[in-house]
Amino acid sequence: MRVPLSWLREYVDLPATETGRDVQARLISAGLEVETVEQLGDGLKGPLVVGQVLTIEELEGFKKPIRFCTVDVGQANGTGEPQEIVCGARNFAVGDKVVVVLPGAELPGGFAISARKTYGKTSHGMICSSDELGMGDDGTHGIIVLPPEYEVGTDAIELLQLVDEVLDIAVTPDRGYCLSMRGVARETAIAYGLPLLDPALLDVPAPNAFGHPVKVADPFGCDRFTARTVTGLDPEARSPIWLTRRLQKAGMRPISLAVDITNYVMLELGQPLHAYDRSRVQGTIGVRRAEQGERLTTLDGVTRKLSTDDLVITDDRGPIGLAGVMGGANSEIDDTEGTTTEVVVEAAHFDAVSVARTARRHKLSSEASRRFERGVDPEAASAAAQRTVDLLVLLAGGTAEAGVTEIIAPSAPHTITIPADHPDKVAGVTYGRETVVRRLQQIGCDVYGQDELLVTVPSWRPDLTDPNDLAEEVIRLEGYENLPSTLPRPLPGHGLTERQRLHRRVGRALAGAGYVEALNYPFLGQAALDQLGLDADDPRRTLVTLVNPLSDEEPALRTTLLPGLLGALRRNDGRGSHDLALFETGLVFRPTGEERIPARLPVDRRPSEADLAALDAALPRQPRRAAVVLAGAREQAGWWGKGRPSDWADALQAARVVAGEYGVELTVRAEQHAPWHPGRCAGLYAVVDGAETLVGHAGELHPRVVKAMHLPERTCAAEVELDVLERAGEGVLGAPRISTFPVATQDVALVVDKAVPAADVEAALREGAGELLESVRLFDVYENAEQLGEGRKSLAYALRFRAGDRTLTVDEASAARDAAVALAGERTGAALRG
Repeated sequence: MRVPLSWLREYVDLPATETGRDVQARLISAGLEVETVEQLGDGLKGPLVVGQVLTIEELEGFKKPIRFCTVDVGQANGTGEPQEIVCGARNFAVGDKVVVVLPGAELPGGFAISARKTYGKTSHGMICSSDELGMGDDGTHGIIVLPPEYEVGTDAIELLQLVDEVLDIAVTPDRGYCLSMRGVARETAIAYGLPLLDPALLDVPAPNAFGHPVKVADPFGCDRFTARTVTGLDPEARSPIWLTRRLQKAGMRPISLAVDITNYVMLELGQPLHAYDRSRVQGTIGVRRAEQGERLTTLDGVTRKLSTDDLVITDDRGPIGLAGVMGGANSEIDDTEGTTTEVVVEAAHFDAVSVARTARRHKLSSEASRRFERGVDPEAASAAAQRTVDLLVLLAGGTAEAGVTEIIAPSAPHTITIPADHPDKVAGVTYGRETVVRRLQQIGCDVYGQDELLVTVPSWRPDLTDPNDLAEEVIRLEGYENLPSTLPRPLPGHGLTERQRLHRRVGRALAGAGYVEALNYPFLGQAALDQLGLDADDPRRTLVTLVNPLSDEEPALRTTLLPGLLGALRRNDGRGSHDLALFETGLVFRPTGEERIPARLPVDRRPSEADLAALDAALPRQPRRAAVVLAGAREQAGWWGKGRPSDWADALQAARVVAGEYGVELTVRAEQHAPWHPGRCAGLYAVVDGAETLVGHAGELHPRVVKAMHLPERTCAAEVELDVLERAGEGVLGAPRISTFPVATQDVALVVDKAVPAADVEAALREGAGELLESVRLFDVYENAEQLGEGRKSLAYALRFRAGDRTLTVDEASAARDAAVALAGERTGAALRG
């Protein structure tokens, strides 16, 4: 909303010394978003006067038409002689009154005017257009031709109101009343503590049976309709300069007198209006929903197919306008022919939701729809109609008919009950009852009561619906800057939960292992799952689809962390970072199919435990996961060595690092699971409640996945479920016990069938060695058919034994080793090599 300061002063008697910047500061303090203050006419210096064209000589021989004019500027040039001016425009004639800038003047933008020779003539000044004076769009883009009544030599700066300040206010959706001079003036009056001259306080005649017939078939969509008729209009009448200049400063283009008046009243009072050519309206004006198959050509010349949800204005022929959005071309006032002498003025109040949906459905946003969407004062309709009639009578010489049509659907004012100290509790500041009542009365509320206030909300504030809205009004008018800064006082003993601490530990452990955290949006589409090569029946393809996604390509919530991480790896690799190790921890969303629509929670109290439980039951399962991806070198080459590339073992080790934070030892088994390579994929298991449970997978990605996602070769990844690890853990981790006694190391090489997992052999060694075993490590895998036999392999393990209370003897260590080997042989068929 553009608000000229000169227009604002008509409703609020601001001190003469107050500038636009001062008003901006006050309104911002009151909660309005005043983005800029435009200085109109900044740098403009006279003489700029009214002149009359005396002669026009057409100059020949140039690429474009050039005219040499003499213009009478009175005594403004100091001599009274005609001013000689060269001009290229052609929209004026001899005898026209024009705006002339004389040598010595300066136009906006630092454009100095002086006498200069051009096209073989000396031009002493310039005949001005609206663009050159910074007046805005006047619809012609040519020379300004003034009405004949203005005297030659009159100061055009004052006449055209070229110097002014305009406040540009970004009106938020809940402040629709500020899309009018009336609304902004009310906020200004409150901010300065001055009285408001309300332009809506007009004497309006009572409705009678003599007005233009109107029938409202949908009182919910249109709860108020006022119709007034003006006859005897002068079809040649044009908008006066003061009217067109105010429209231009407010950002609107002057069109014709009747249309300009309706736009002016809309800007003044916030009530959109429409003027119909009475001769083109047939019969009763109606308001109803559109019928199937109906069409309407709107004022922009577009023929639109109407929806049965559209609210339309009709006459006996059918639709003549989209209610609250735009009128129809079949009843518009046509000034090109100059035949409109009778006008029917419509001032109605339409349902905000209906107007908003219609405007979006037809992609037709207008000044009227913007206001109706945000809420228009229904009580201002009759005043706006009266103001329009008065201006038509004043400026177009019309006569107001005595008939007044007004249809009003029964309604009661909205009331809110609020404790007098509620704003104090919300703000943490003691305002007191008197301040609360005074501030609410300033915004137009009627307030009754003592400790419990009964507040009647004004008709122009449909955004005030509950006690917190009223509290906000008190707080903003008292000044947000006056709210003290206070730190919240947490209750003793509260802090991070055990689950949150574990989550943070995992992140720190992975960062310490050389991984960089990459946070990704939790959205994906079927294309990403196709790239991962998931089967059609894979549970990860069962998605939670969003009703209003940010992107149509990613309309669902993720079921795995890998697509986002692999996308981050691909982007970084494409930008030159080839040695990458990334990780992410977060939620995935796995629907069970048993979710149901949740009940709406109450806002007047804290939800009960049953309410929260029902809300949780309506949500999909959301397990926490951790994932890593690797590509490029894991160890850099240098003078210290050759380095090495990252491989599946690094991904596996990352999973072990995560499990270690929960005190869980993982069991590794060879598996086939997309998107991993079938021969380089490990299934990770942990014991949960006595049963071995899958935790996740790690390994090298399938080559087809690498190609589909444009990843570096041999990219590796791991993904584990943290909730399973938490259940497998033993609670708080204890500090490791460090023995002061030496370790006894025994190496064993066992020959087993190739199909036997190394994990099974390791498990048997651990169980057989007993409590003296400190650790077991596989340090070599050897295959040679000639030495070991066909289908056999050798697994070499380092067994570390230690006692907490003594130094072990060789016999004790050997006995433990033999027991371990015996159990491994019994369970897996392992035999000592050699």
